[in-house]
Amino acid sequence: MTEHTAYNGKRYLWLFAAAGAVAALDLWTKHLVLVGLPLNEGVYMTEFFNLVHVRNLGAAFGFLNDPSTPWAARLFLGATVVAAGAILWIARTAKSQNFTAGLGLILGGAVGNAVDRIRFGAVVDFLDFHYKDFHWPAFNVADIGICLGAGIAALYILFGPEGKTPEER
Repeated sequence: MTEHTAYNGKRYLWLFAAAGAVAALDLWTKHLVLVGLPLNEGVYMTEFFNLVHVRNLGAAFGFLNDPSTPWAARLFLGATVVAAGAILWIARTAKSQNFTAGLGLILGGAVGNAVDRIRFGAVVDFLDFHYKDFHWPAFNVADIGICLGAGIAALYILFGPEGKTPEER
């Protein structure tokens, strides 16, 4: 049995292990915020980091985070379903456990945020970084999973398993 053949049997194990880990950690940390910090309150941690409890009705960086767009939650929930389907379809032929794990991180983050959209109509965010006048929008563990997964997948697409660019392959 070749290495590729052995991986084929574990493809979905990598995908769902990464997705499950991100979703579970995301939902657990959000639970801690929900029970420990009132909505729109914060706790000073350091000069550049606070824990906050905010709700994001929109998407990344507050895109469509406006109460006058109640359809946005349904739009983002629909986008999550489409993205999950695309991830499962792409994973069918993935030839790298790293790439598949990256897809799993994206899927887990999408699931974590989708659970919030179903429960609250918005996503619970709580990690708040700032420096002087620069303030990054609050985010959560699901967002970290999505960004890390997208980075891993992009690196694999750009450089492949051997670290070569498409031109060098």
